[in-house]
Amino acid sequence: MAVTTGAGLEGVIATQSEICYIDGEAGVLAYQGYTIHTLAENASFEEVIYLLWNGKLPNQTELDYFKKNLVQYRPIPKQVQEFLASVPNATPMDVLRTAVSMLSLYDPLVKDMSTESNLAKAHRLMSQTATIVTTFDRLRKNLPVLDGDPELSFAANFLYTLTGNKPDEVMERAFDIALTLHADHELNASTFAARVTAATLSDIYSAVTSAIGALKGPLHGGANEDVIRLLLEAGDSTRALQTVRDRLGMKVKVPGFGHRVYRTLDPRAIHLKRLSEEIGQRTGHADLYEASRDIEKTVRELKGLNANVDFYSASTYYSLGIPVDLFTPIFAVSRMSGWTAHILEQYRNNRLIRPRADYIGEQVGRAWVPMSERH
Repeated sequence: MAVTTGAGLEGVIATQSEICYIDGEAGVLAYQGYTIHTLAENASFEEVIYLLWNGKLPNQTELDYFKKNLVQYRPIPKQVQEFLASVPNATPMDVLRTAVSMLSLYDPLVKDMSTESNLAKAHRLMSQTATIVTTFDRLRKNLPVLDGDPELSFAANFLYTLTGNKPDEVMERAFDIALTLHADHELNASTFAARVTAATLSDIYSAVTSAIGALKGPLHGGANEDVIRLLLEAGDSTRALQTVRDRLGMKVKVPGFGHRVYRTLDPRAIHLKRLSEEIGQRTGHADLYEASRDIEKTVRELKGLNANVDFYSASTYYSLGIPVDLFTPIFAVSRMSGWTAHILEQYRNNRLIRPRADYIGEQVGRAWVPMSERH
């Protein structure tokens, strides 16, 4: 039996999938065959969710029905809202992980593992994860919880129920594109965690809870929070650049740069850079874009590293009025589309995921040492 090993499973092919394609050398990312550039420029986030789940773009009738389903499932159980109100000082990712797990307690289909039932649960998770994030933020600020507007898109409704203001078309489209860019990324840590859990034939709520736990880690989902804190603490481009040079001089990682897969520019960063500039100028945060642009140039010149998806998403989200500690939960809101797509795919062609370890310990067959002779 051939054995392939790699630290962090780097370079190891763990499964076959129809959902997402990445070419790290050429800087290509595609969902179900459509490049991220095609989708960012043309698709709505709802179309992207449908594509990830069904392998094709919806026609108008299918899209209208799909949107209606997502709207239908937006409200969360009152017991979950009561929980959100009871933990105003908790870390948002901890709250999200617990609240999403709680959803299973109030889903009448939770024990039904049929394809139709799991797809219905995916709809619930897609809509209710967004509601959990916005509701928690309103409650912790002692603001009234807003019912979603059924006429608004997924992106617009999220911004409205979070901020209390309905976004204009430019702001809505910017956030819609950001959600599309974060929707899926093959077997990243959280998606792999979700598939491992799903492969045991545990329920979809357990699988996405595993994914949220993995996303919480600073080596996965939290980099854009570190980026914006660096920019805000520096105050201006000159001080930000000095901070970055100091970090590089001390061999300290600069958040938002480098990627395990990409050896060239992260294709998602291309669109987020444009959004950062456009939204920053509209909202009075052009300085954040300018500092980000200067940092990107400096890190590339000094270390040969490219910006990843987290780098420009930081200033984009901040300019949209999103609280810093919600950056990672919003990542989860978007990635729920990819997680559920992978879980549904895992269920369709399931085999328990059980890798092996390359043993490097002591030689097997060690002699027993009596207690009196141990040192």
